[in-house]
Amino acid sequence: YCFLVAMAPTSSSSFFYIGTTVSHRFIVSIILFFQSLSACIASKPFFGSTTFPATMTLTTSSPKAKKPKIGNYAGYAMPPLNDQRATNGDLSPEILCQTCSGPTFSQGLDTFVVPMALHLWNRQKVVSSLTHRLENKRSGNSLNGEGSHANSKIRGMILLEGGKQQTRHDTDHEPVFRQESYFHYLFGASLYSDCYGVITLPEGKTTLFVPTWGVDTETVCGPSPEFERVKAELGLDEVLGVGDLKGFVEGEMGRMREEWLAERKTKLMEVEGEDGSGNLEEKKENAAIAGTNGENVANSASNDGGAPKIYLLKGLNTDSGNFATPAYYKGIEDFATMRDESALFPCIAECRVIKTPAEINLMRYTNWISSMAHVEVMRACRPGMMEYQLESLFQHHTYTHGGCRHMSYTCICACGPSANILHYGHAGRPNSRLLAETDMALLDMGAEYHCYASDITCSFPVTGFFSDDQKSIYQAVLNAQIAVID
Repeated sequence: YCFLVAMAPTSSSSFFYIGTTVSHRFIVSIILFFQSLSACIASKPFFGSTTFPATMTLTTSSPKAKKPKIGNYAGYAMPPLNDQRATNGDLSPEILCQTCSGPTFSQGLDTFVVPMALHLWNRQKVVSSLTHRLENKRSGNSLNGEGSHANSKIRGMILLEGGKQQTRHDTDHEPVFRQESYFHYLFGASLYSDCYGVITLPEGKTTLFVPTWGVDTETVCGPSPEFERVKAELGLDEVLGVGDLKGFVEGEMGRMREEWLAERKTKLMEVEGEDGSGNLEEKKENAAIAGTNGENVANSASNDGGAPKIYLLKGLNTDSGNFATPAYYKGIEDFATMRDESALFPCIAECRVIKTPAEINLMRYTNWISSMAHVEVMRACRPGMMEYQLESLFQHHTYTHGGCRHMSYTCICACGPSANILHYGHAGRPNSRLLAETDMALLDMGAEYHCYASDITCSFPVTGFFSDDQKSIYQAVLNAQIAVID
């Protein structure tokens, strides 16, 4: 009798056993068998790695192939990313992303390394898009006789509010936090809840405001975020406490207002000229601005007169039917007539549609991890299993081997007649059906990494073999899909 006591798959002789009344020859054969098995396992570790055993390899590869630097799942290496090259002193976000220079984010081990310059790139896109939109609107107003401000500099700030840490109903249980998508797109602060972010115009200076707390909360949640550490971690210009937000906004808007007034006074003197000639209407407008008080500034701002504004995110998500909620803090009411809730949303939404090469690389990783997890679920699927077991396997593989803590959406593991429900897997139908021999599995599951999503749907027979009916229907749908793509 032989009892396996412990196994360490990093050594060819790391098995221990105890035996009683067993012949010497049998013991020797057992030792040789386990040594050979251990040698195989040592080349493909089961846990604590981003690889699977060799028996799960998807494709054959050369035995001399080196381990890829980014990802190695089931013996199949993720396709290479964009070529990395030296910056040569170029600190543009494009080059910083290509070289993965500066601050980065990853989940450790062999998970994907995200350059935080990706979000700098996003910020530059949004600032450029918003500025261009505002300049075009101002030029149009000028042509329509609504004031002459086409040459005024765009001033103001983008203000966004991040996602909040929720609790479950009346308990103190905190569901796993996931950052609000627009906020994450600009600031990359995926790990920090209850934040605010400001980007000044036209400079593009970025300031993140993070919450701080006292000793009582530190006992439960640990110390408050260190501003300098967060600044270095995310590659931002400045990090302050949420309590500093009100004073910061007031100070920056005051500074911008003074700059705008000085610019308008200078223009007034230029329009007047030495002989006092000039456009009468423009004279009146500039004279009013030259003596502007707070009320006139607010009115001018609300009429696109070039005064600085606070640009807030508000707009309809046409997919969900829900609205993005503008940032709010106690004191923002003081800027009621200097707030713009219409210009930012279409700009940032359009910027998010067209991905940068850095974003595409990240999304390729997320989709690759999810694709490999789908394959492993297919291999494990058998009649007699429950739908939720398929969901669990997918989540396990994407998190354990890809560092994906979140799903992009609720997993849909619809088998048999369950596939008739478009968003199966919700509270009323929680992936709870037993798989039958004749079932087709429709699995719609995708993981996300660093708040970038994947969305993959596949169908297959739970037995692993198509019946004639299943094959004919599957082939018809596949043909239609190929025809549409072509």
